[in-house]
Amino acid sequence: QVQLVESGGGLVQAGGSLRLSCRGSGRTFSAYAMGWFRQAPGKEREFVAAIGRSDGTNYANSVKDRFTISRDNAKNTGYLQMNSLKPEDTAVYYCAGGGIINPSAYESAYAYWGQGTQVTVSS
Repeated sequence: QVQLVESGGGLVQAGGSLRLSCRGSGRTFSAYAMGWFRQAPGKEREFVAAIGRSDGTNYANSVKDRFTISRDNAKNTGYLQMNSLKPEDTAVYYCAGGGIINPSAYESAYAYWGQGTQVTVSS
């Protein structure tokens, strides 16, 4: 069983930056891909970014060139660096892991989910 815990969310002005962290428990964290998804109020959860076991990456078009996903396997931690934030980036951000080795954009590919962290971008 793998547990994922996100941190780093908060309130930031448009144009600002935040870095989210996702710490995983268990030795299998580095063996699988890790993804970030988000859910805005009244909307379905959507893909943001993913990183595979071999560090290949995949980004949603809406965040490409603004967000960067990375991981530190020695710390069992993944990161999402978010720059040039926009009000439309406001959402609860979830990390996901396990179940797949490639950086998938599909929720169903992932076996484990964190509880989410709120990101609010003010205009």
